[in-house]
Amino acid sequence: MPTKSHVRLREELERELRALEARRQRRTLATPAGVNLCSNDYLGLAERAELHAAVVQAVEDALRVGGTGSRLLSGHSAVWEEIEEEFARFAGTEAALYFGSGYAANLGLLGALLGKGDIAFSDALNHASLIDGLRLSGARKVIYRHRDMEALESALREHAGETGRKVIVTESVFGMDGDCAPIAEMLELAERYGAGLIVDEAHATAVHGPAGRGLVAAAGAEQHVWAVVHMCGKALASAGAFVCGSELLKQTLVNRARTMIFSTAMPPYLAGQIRAALRLALGMDAERAALLERARSFAGELRAAGWNTAGSASQIVPVLIGGNGEAIAAAEHLQAAGFAVRPIRPPTVPEGTARLRLSLTAAISAETLQRLGAALQEWREQRPRGAAMVHA
Repeated sequence: MPTKSHVRLREELERELRALEARRQRRTLATPAGVNLCSNDYLGLAERAELHAAVVQAVEDALRVGGTGSRLLSGHSAVWEEIEEEFARFAGTEAALYFGSGYAANLGLLGALLGKGDIAFSDALNHASLIDGLRLSGARKVIYRHRDMEALESALREHAGETGRKVIVTESVFGMDGDCAPIAEMLELAERYGAGLIVDEAHATAVHGPAGRGLVAAAGAEQHVWAVVHMCGKALASAGAFVCGSELLKQTLVNRARTMIFSTAMPPYLAGQIRAALRLALGMDAERAALLERARSFAGELRAAGWNTAGSASQIVPVLIGGNGEAIAAAEHLQAAGFAVRPIRPPTVPEGTARLRLSLTAAISAETLQRLGAALQEWREQRPRGAAMVHA
């Protein structure tokens, strides 16, 4: 027999899920079917035979296939030092430290560097891992309007006389709007007001910047930011993330980043997968250029047709719909047309901006994007009259 507390919990959880359902916000797990427009495998490496073979070889070469403990106990091995050194060269920094996930990297980094008495200036559309990392750090958080440098400067000026560490925290390519942070301008503001800069390159790694090294590298700022975080689970088709910066930062994280200290190390063969993916990605300038050109052209065609693409300047092309029901209906129409599209709804995005997040990859051709645009237009023409939409 379940206890009274168990029964009460069950009733409360069921009530909360019903409330989500009523607001058209309940999420479900589903395997994509059709042309995949949900994937972050931007370069198509997840299906490359060379990467598959490299993983098999790495497993065969590994002395063990488990982490066995945290890296401070039994989980460290030479392969992690080797891939950290190689990734630091890729990032253009002195050192790098590997974390088991991008979420863990951001939480560990922010928690290690910030505390009570410090101030973080955070873009309003930053990823949940950055938001949660700042919350857990105990630092004061000042949120500035998305990509608004006047608002950021005003906030920096307002707090200029205060003691404690100050740091600007931003994504480089924003995961929901697909637009880009003005890194050079942000670094100038940071230096003017005595603040640091931390950049999450999750959606830029291996796609943007010279040789795919990200927007910090494109701005020539590798030696000027406090830290840059590169994710391996997106365009590099692997797992985990590297926090890149100075050797002093790395040693600080080894001693203070709770998400590294108290996590079991990842299996050492994963280092071989990351190395192979990184080396493959370095030789894919043509694929990067073609992907970004197709995305630019596609977003431009959507805007010309009256769709709101939220200023996309990357391989992520959102189509803002507005209401939850409308976004669900649009996604269902595209799914029936053979496209794997999921609606993105609050609280992931602000109220009234439910959208289709179209994540383009190197495997998606221009012809396929033309069919996608036609399917979107077909849905718009047949939707109920009077249905509200977010206009361009």
